[in-house]
Amino acid sequence: MITLMVVAGIALLIAIGYLNHVAENGKLEKARTKVELSDRLRRCSEITEVFPGQLMSPALKLLLARLELNVVQRMLNMEKGNAQLKHRIGELEEQIAKGEGIEITNPVTPIQTEAKAKDVRFLLEALHGQVTRAAHDGFLQTSEAKHWIREIRTILVNLHIEFFNNLGQTALSQDQPGQARLAFERGVQYLRNQPDPVTYQQQLLAMEKQLARANSVVLTNTAPTEDDDNALTEGLKQDDTESEWKKKVIYD
Repeated sequence: MITLMVVAGIALLIAIGYLNHVAENGKLEKARTKVELSDRLRRCSEITEVFPGQLMSPALKLLLARLELNVVQRMLNMEKGNAQLKHRIGELEEQIAKGEGIEITNPVTPIQTEAKAKDVRFLLEALHGQVTRAAHDGFLQTSEAKHWIREIRTILVNLHIEFFNNLGQTALSQDQPGQARLAFERGVQYLRNQPDPVTYQQQLLAMEKQLARANSVVLTNTAPTEDDDNALTEGLKQDDTESEWKKKVIYD
């Protein structure tokens, strides 16, 4: 009898320990999920608010609203009494209901520096991560996720096109044709290295025209002027005179 009680006591302790372990794991998993969702919400909000207006489209704005709505709804399931989350859900549902008529309030932000281009590239990388994660969770269908990954690549190319164009045009306006030529050369090389250069054929032709223009200015600036020609002619005449004098001294 005593043996049975001891065994039962041990079994009870093991069961209690197991249940505590399961409960603790559940708390840890819930905390981890909450942190992950908070991070995803922060990233979605940042992309939505900071992304340059010239690169934002109604379709992209809708996608961002849908991604954020999915995250906020999951967070509300964990914090059912959170009034702020409920309010945000209402705002997002109202935006999504507008469809292609969704408002784009993002200001146009010219991409004129390496730092700005990198900032936008990081936003695109974050968006890529959000799309991939949403597909992994089953929120986005695989076909839709693949579509948006292609769109993100297109936006990335357009980002570089704008950057190299702005860099070159700024250099030309500051009378720095050499720097402009370098910027347009980088743009041409970037477009030629694309996996599907035919897609960007028009942009490549436009960039090549800008490169030719900058190169023409460089050549014009480095061409010898009339004064340079006169100075060169006088120098050659002087060299010829000195040579004749040296020959005369030697042979006399």
